[in-house]
Amino acid sequence: MKKLFIALVALLPTLAIAAGGHVHLEDANVDLHDKASLERGLDMFQHYCSGCHSTQYQRYERVANDLGISADDMRSKYMFTDAKIGELMQNAIPPKDAAKWFGATPPDLTLVARVRGEDWVYSYLKGFYKDPSRPFGVNNTVFPSVGMPHVLEELQGTPVKQEDGTIVVSGGKLNAEEYDQAVRDITGFLVYSAEPVKLERQALGWWVLGFLFIFFIVAYLLKKEYWKDVH
Repeated sequence: MKKLFIALVALLPTLAIAAGGHVHLEDANVDLHDKASLERGLDMFQHYCSGCHSTQYQRYERVANDLGISADDMRSKYMFTDAKIGELMQNAIPPKDAAKWFGATPPDLTLVARVRGEDWVYSYLKGFYKDPSRPFGVNNTVFPSVGMPHVLEELQGTPVKQEDGTIVVSGGKLNAEEYDQAVRDITGFLVYSAEPVKLERQALGWWVLGFLFIFFIVAYLLKKEYWKDVH
């Protein structure tokens, strides 16, 4: 509980910045039923994000079970430390070193999609553009003065912001459509990470509503049966 509180407090300053920006957010259109997309998102996150960011409120084993990944595949493809599969998904970078290198400790991202929303995460990952005035040479349309590099640049290419605000991209391993899907995959994984039981909760909600509806009918008929003698 203490770690959870610390994570939420750490996200509040950046949340306030983003909330005050009044930027246009693109629709992420995440599908939590698409386990193939979620696994691709896990793969992308582990290879491009987990060096600095962790998702320390979930366990490798839970992720593997939820996404239908075998324990052997989880260890060989997505675990880059000597952690056991039942352990939390923490990164190996010491917080003090991270603060020294980046100016601040990179936040844990387990809850980022729940705190900010999936559209914000999706738009943020697509919002980087070249800015030589920044320490890492990039800025972000969603999060101005961002303090992190554009880790997906080799996939997207070099994004240059035009005078009209549009971003033109050159180079990169993926075309625009493929890059959008890659970003959607990562976003989907972070949406899942923020609430692994979301689909179960939604399914249970329909059962609860059905029970209440049936109970209402029974209660109404019972009420009529009792009150007919009163009149």
